[in-house]
Amino acid sequence: MAPDVHGWLKAEPRGIYLPVADAWIDPQHPVARAIVTHGHSDHARGGHGEIWATPETLAIMAARYGPQPGGVALAYGEKAGIGGVGVSLHPAGHVLGSAQVRLERDGAVVVVSGDYKRAADPTCAPFEVVPCDIFITEATFGLPVFVHPCAADEIARALARLRASPGRCLLIGAYALGKAQRVIALLREGGWERPIYLHGAVEKLCALYQAHGVDLGDLRPVAGLKADALVGEVVLAPPSALQDRWSRRLPDPITAMASGWMMVRARARQRGVELPLVISDHAGWDELTRTLLEVRPKEVWVTHGRDDALVHWCGLHQMKARALHLVGREDEDD
Repeated sequence: MAPDVHGWLKAEPRGIYLPVADAWIDPQHPVARAIVTHGHSDHARGGHGEIWATPETLAIMAARYGPQPGGVALAYGEKAGIGGVGVSLHPAGHVLGSAQVRLERDGAVVVVSGDYKRAADPTCAPFEVVPCDIFITEATFGLPVFVHPCAADEIARALARLRASPGRCLLIGAYALGKAQRVIALLREGGWERPIYLHGAVEKLCALYQAHGVDLGDLRPVAGLKADALVGEVVLAPPSALQDRWSRRLPDPITAMASGWMMVRARARQRGVELPLVISDHAGWDELTRTLLEVRPKEVWVTHGRDDALVHWCGLHQMKARALHLVGREDEDD
């Protein structure tokens, strides 16, 4: 049986709340004290009094929202206390600086996963299994159908299409934080040594990653280049740019998009994507269930996503589970 934590930890529709510390985890509204798992906008909002996060997440928030007074940086594994609750952050493998939040009080350990993945990613620290009594997990891809293919194979397929298409360029839509940098790293691992050209919305976060020691190679802006200069080249842009006027300047682009949702072909058609690339920065079904078996908590709380199937799976594996139905979490293109 899981320990009773309800005196110091509450699951509210708008987030996980620590009343003894007056602290929220990934709150959707400005609060006096926030613990932020990572920099995506459905988890990190500006305007808090205090923000406890990794140094990388604080830097991402500053880049996206401007200076954030009251930032308290916690390195991975560093221990701190907030209102009598022991707090430490541990790698989640989602994006640069992403963290799981480990909470301890009265002998009970709770881990809030944030968003996470188990696949290898050279642009962020790998997921760390943190034993606990209660594991609070996402379930974005919490259905058995969502078993994601090897990301390197998806990139190899994209490069093969480009090499077979003289006169065209490869335009990859990728979420600006995390996905774009991972795609660049995968392209480099796949042997692409040429410059990679960037939409302006991607440039700032790529520079931030490089400033934090992530080698992305030769990156150049698309701005100011004529179409013929991009023949045979790779261009990265946010998904919103794939079908707008900006993309019309490119030389007959092979329109690709990198997202776990590209497994759903209807989504690819809706986006007008010629080449869907199934590259997810969230745990697929096999990663979610593997993680639960490795953590082996006494109880599982599911924050958002396809929670019914995961809660049912937990019951089959003698784990008590419940869905929290947190509001404000989005199916981002990651």
